[in-house]
Amino acid sequence: MTTKSTTTEATNTSTPERIAIAGAGLLGRLLAWQLNQAGIDVTLFEAGSFTITNPQSNRAAAFTAAGMVAPLSEAVVSDAGVYRMGQFALGHWPQWVKQLIDTSACSPNDELFFNKGSLVVAHPQDTAELEQFERELKFVIPECRHYQRVTQSQIHELEPDLSQHFQHGLFLEEEGHLHNRRFLHQLGEAILHSNIHLREHSQVSVSPGKVSFDGISENFDLVIDCRGIGAKPQLKQLRGVRGETLHVQTTEIQLQRPVRLMHPRYQLYVVPKPDNFFVIGATQIESEDRSPVTLQSSLELSSALYTLSPAFAEARIIEMDSNLRPAFMDNLPKVTVANGLITANGLFRHGYLLAPAVVENILAHVLQRGEPVFSDILNRH
Repeated sequence: MTTKSTTTEATNTSTPERIAIAGAGLLGRLLAWQLNQAGIDVTLFEAGSFTITNPQSNRAAAFTAAGMVAPLSEAVVSDAGVYRMGQFALGHWPQWVKQLIDTSACSPNDELFFNKGSLVVAHPQDTAELEQFERELKFVIPECRHYQRVTQSQIHELEPDLSQHFQHGLFLEEEGHLHNRRFLHQLGEAILHSNIHLREHSQVSVSPGKVSFDGISENFDLVIDCRGIGAKPQLKQLRGVRGETLHVQTTEIQLQRPVRLMHPRYQLYVVPKPDNFFVIGATQIESEDRSPVTLQSSLELSSALYTLSPAFAEARIIEMDSNLRPAFMDNLPKVTVANGLITANGLFRHGYLLAPAVVENILAHVLQRGEPVFSDILNRH
């Protein structure tokens, strides 16, 4: 819970006029954009290149992620708090996408958010994994009614191009996903064409009201640190969790929504993107190794993808990527509010799912616009 002293610090000060944001990943971009829209003078610091042109030009975890907004699926591996924040995100992302389109050069035809649910399936020999998934879902969220069991014919109706071997599944009807790279690009363009001060290639350290880089320091009314794994030198309790993704392109198969494959060793997910692209992932490795995707991971991802539909055999591998997700020991995000400094980190594997809750919590502290959302989870000590 937020302590009385923390709340007092945040509410007794006037709205800051000059704010520095350290880190131009998902949280940093969203906060810079929203604060600038509120009339705040914002300076955004990025350790590397701000412009996303290839997989190596931006190492933010949000760039590697698949962009799922899946509160039910993620609740199974986390808790009811993540589910609550995920429901908040489902209502928030369409608002942000509309705001971005209305206030920037985005085309109204740019599809950025998709709300078509998700599908969970298992091969007949792995039906026990599917049943356990449903039991865990009911345990974490007993009141949940936003899913339904589906039969072989219903699976075919939802996703005609999937293999006919799947006899049972779960349709999680309230889930969604983003075209996250396109969204990050469009958000980046909006920032570049705003009056936000952008400092690329600036490896910084932060302290209350101060950002230090290249041997010099600059003072601000408030500093917001959301550097992800880049903040580890100053947040010793932070750790990196390795994730790996495979990006393929094919016109041989169409999917309308993310599909998860239950398996005894891993849970593969496939997320469709525009222009016949698909992002595939499964790995969650307790390692801070940033090296390229391993042969074992590549084989497992490829073979599991093939079992979803043999049509994927002709898919072209466009990219294999690995990155580190920033996480605390409880795998929940944390927002720490002090005089002159706010730190926000630990999105773990839930970046797009939890970012709206984290951003709105911070905006409430900074702009003094009501009680911060989810303070019982985010502002814990």
